[in-house]
Amino acid sequence: MRFSFAESMCDPSHYLPLAIAADQSGWTSMVVPDSICYPEVSDSKYPYTPDGNRNFLEDKPFIEPFTLIPAMGAVTERLRFTTFVVKLPIRHPTLVAKSASSVAVLTGNRFGLGVGLSPWPEDFRVCGQDWSSRGKRMDEMIEIIRGLTDGGFYEFHGEHYDIESIKICPTPDQPIPILIGGHAEPALRRAARLGDGWMHAGSEPDTLKLMLARLSELRREYGRERLPFEVHVISLDAYTLDGIRRLEDLGVTDVIVGFRNAYEADTHTLEQKTDALCRYADDLIAKA
Repeated sequence: MRFSFAESMCDPSHYLPLAIAADQSGWTSMVVPDSICYPEVSDSKYPYTPDGNRNFLEDKPFIEPFTLIPAMGAVTERLRFTTFVVKLPIRHPTLVAKSASSVAVLTGNRFGLGVGLSPWPEDFRVCGQDWSSRGKRMDEMIEIIRGLTDGGFYEFHGEHYDIESIKICPTPDQPIPILIGGHAEPALRRAARLGDGWMHAGSEPDTLKLMLARLSELRREYGRERLPFEVHVISLDAYTLDGIRRLEDLGVTDVIVGFRNAYEADTHTLEQKTDALCRYADDLIAKA
């Protein structure tokens, strides 16, 4: 089992010291969220709160992930960083490929590209991207990002993107893992068909079991069941050794662990956060 530390929407000065502490205490990785703006007027609902309320996001600091990760990478040696998740179809694939490639090179391949669909039409409007074609465009984007970050000249001619033969430099000497986030059937299908892994944003244990079973079924359907596949989950089972073993038995490869409710105001000090992640490393990571 691998262990990812989750912290977000906090004082930006906390990130680098926390990354150093996680790196030195035995954590595998750190996950970094993505959010570009908060609309003044919106009736959109957030899919991961019971009532769909998104007010908790207002005035919360989000550092852009392709900026934050290299900063944390520069002060760490082993820690991996995974976007959780980049809202892919609000961006252009060539620019994402350039950003992802640069981050992977700067961190020495300590980077995983977690991607998903933004649930909010406003994100698409302010970025000048089409909402209705987001799923199909995301499929093409994944192919384009893989092609461009592989090195050499690459061209793509699809339904939504037409890219002449180009190459970017530098590119990493290892493939960038692309991990698909989302709980709906299209997201599970996309992860099984195109992804190097899947990222789970939290659910009841029985629901998680159903989603993992469906992923396995879909990977067999697409003939990809023998390929390496990462499974990153949020679960209360990650806080006990017995629970970690239950998750391993389900095929989970990575647990995402945090020590506060990100939907509430951050009242924890940097010292409290550091103590929590180091204590978890001593009590669980070292014994798992």
